[in-house]
Amino acid sequence: MRITVNDQPRTFDAAPTVAQLVDEVVGRTEGVAVAVNGKVVPASQWGLMLNDADVADILTAVQGG
Repeated sequence: MRITVNDQPRTFDAAPTVAQLVDEVVGRTEGVAVAVNGKVVPASQWGLMLNDADVADILTAVQGG
């Protein structure tokens, strides 16, 4: 299964949930926003299973000055 994450192709043995993808890519959930196929996925729906050829964008908030 191939999913594009932040413009980079990734291969998975099984369909991950959004939460599993976030954990693998970012390693935390605070300050993280996710969109799948151009639609924002609220954290309450991160149990959503991803499908082959989905496109996910994962954004993280950073502090700075």
